[in-house]
Amino acid sequence: MRGRVTLSLFGFLAAFAFVFVNVTDPSAGATASPFYQAPGAPLTAEQAQELAAASTYEISGAGRDEFTVEEKPVVVVPPPVAAATSGSGSGSTASAAPRVVADPGSAQAVAAEMVAARGWSGEQFDCLAALWNRESGWRVNAENTSSGAYGIPQALPGSKMASSGSDWATNPATQIDWGLGYISGRYGSPCGAWSHSESAGWY
Repeated sequence: MRGRVTLSLFGFLAAFAFVFVNVTDPSAGATASPFYQAPGAPLTAEQAQELAAASTYEISGAGRDEFTVEEKPVVVVPPPVAAATSGSGSGSTASAAPRVVADPGSAQAVAAEMVAARGWSGEQFDCLAALWNRESGWRVNAENTSSGAYGIPQALPGSKMASSGSDWATNPATQIDWGLGYISGRYGSPCGAWSHSESAGWY
């Protein structure tokens, strides 16, 4: 009987001690954080220092100067180039000479006025008519493919006539003006040029 009372008393005291410890100190038996503080209690100087050390970290190689940002290159896509329109067949190009309608009659009428303006007689015009009829047929776009001579007076090269105007390739008046200047300077008159052409085959 005495043993039972002693055992019961011991059990009661053990249970009371367990409840007392857990009620008064709930963290007993557990590994508490070194930074745990009861609500409202300030950190000690040592705990504050340890907390600051624990929250400081260093990332190796993470300096601002160690990173480079390369911008993606801007790709400029050129607009599509329109294909050259062929006028008649695959041989035509965009840089082909402008189309010119030859009108020998009108060209001769312009030449007759220019010959008269220079004080030359009708005979001189007849010589000029024969000369350029042989050379080009009075066609403003006549071209000698072997020599490169061009136009009514068959200037060689045709670009020489640019001294009389930038429209030398299409304007009969510009070509005639240059041709009469050439004849006057080299042969003195259209009949002098015609005479040379008759004997040499060229002027």
